[in-house]
Amino acid sequence: MSDLNGLLEPGSLVRHPDEPDWGIGQVQSNIGDRITVNFREVGKVVIDGSRISLVPVFDH
Repeated sequence: MSDLNGLLEPGSLVRHPDEPDWGIGQVQSNIGDRITVNFREVGKVVIDGSRISLVPVFDH
């Protein structure tokens, strides 16, 4: 997991770096390497944080 993924908390806004069409997602939980994110366009997705570094969104 990237150091940045470890800082994500429920409510944080993120984008998936390989799936721009998913839009902005809101972190639901972050436990170990499993990050559950609710994306606008695809719904709830569980991300393997050891493989994917989510991109925080600050300018929403």
